[in-house]
Amino acid sequence: MKIDIVGVDADDTLWHSEGHFHETERRFCEILAPWAEADLVSSSLLDTERGNLSRFGYGVKGFTLSMIETAIELSAFRIDAHGVEAIIELGKALHDHPVELIDGVEATLTGLAAAYRLVLVTKGDLFHQESKVAASGIADIFERVEIVAEKDVATYTRILGEMSSAPNRFCMIGNSIKSDIAPVLDAGGAGVHIPYHLTWAMERAELDTGRPRFAQVDSIREAPEAVALLSAANR
Repeated sequence: MKIDIVGVDADDTLWHSEGHFHETERRFCEILAPWAEADLVSSSLLDTERGNLSRFGYGVKGFTLSMIETAIELSAFRIDAHGVEAIIELGKALHDHPVELIDGVEATLTGLAAAYRLVLVTKGDLFHQESKVAASGIADIFERVEIVAEKDVATYTRILGEMSSAPNRFCMIGNSIKSDIAPVLDAGGAGVHIPYHLTWAMERAELDTGRPRFAQVDSIREAPEAVALLSAANR
């Protein structure tokens, strides 16, 4: 059966995100320089984020809380209120960073919407992701916007069920093998991977590139052709 619904990821697929997190982490390491080397700060922060994920979920708010917790631990409670305030300001600046669309996004989505039903599927803090979607100026191109706690087989299956479709008629476009591609392939759908130059450690994963119904392209401009080829091969 040919593809009739195309899902698209948001962060680092439609607009830049991870680079802003990296810059925030660099500045966080500078704040903690009196107590720890940058490599230790980064690895400790990642461990804290991993431990807090089930509590706070994905996004800037959880990242900020994890920075504060890491700072308290690595400084052995010596960081003062001014230091904590500086970390909070880093989180606020990250949260308020303008949405910067990746080149070619709007034209590509408009073309895809003429051939397929489009659904935006992103995870993270609901309020922040809603505000980014609204600020992007491209929300109206999508039939549906889904902001989810996790991207897994169950989530994709639920979305497609609510759209009266099935995984074998679905293709997901995104930068994360772990969240955007692997679970969709496992569910029986198709995936188009667009690597981004930065990947959060918790999103890194390997995939057998020989798996059926999978394509990798260099930019979002190449995604429509890849989707069309996967759809034709699925008939």
